[in-house]
Amino acid sequence: MTTETLQSQFIDMFKGNFTSMLRWPQLDELWDTLRQQEHKCWYIYAVGETPPTSSTDSQQLGNFIEEIDKLLHKEHQEEYCGIVYADNRDDPAFIKIYDPNNLGVSCGFSDNPPLPGWILSLHEPVDLNALPQAGNRRRWWQKLFQ
Repeated sequence: MTTETLQSQFIDMFKGNFTSMLRWPQLDELWDTLRQQEHKCWYIYAVGETPPTSSTDSQQLGNFIEEIDKLLHKEHQEEYCGIVYADNRDDPAFIKIYDPNNLGVSCGFSDNPPLPGWILSLHEPVDLNALPQAGNRRRWWQKLFQ
């Protein structure tokens, strides 16, 4: 497959359907699922950083899960979770984790929702910050220089 095809697949997955881990126990179950599927090769992408070109091993994934879980509980002090989304709860291939300090309208509808803070993916990620801006943003930007 070409690099362009792989990038397109990642973007299609990113824009796909996701289910929220609305309750904290649902998030615990998702973490347990990932730990039990240690044979899978996950990419851990901190959005805004250079996307990784290699997947993690099970120990690195376990460390990430432990640390991100602590961070989410500490900084999202709500009775509900609602900021972690998976394409499939029982057999995930793509997980979005929103930064509690940059939620915007991640739980609602928006033409321009915030990017997640972190992504776990079985496919090599692409730089989401390099994606083209929405048409209305390009037009706004171009008007500044006319």
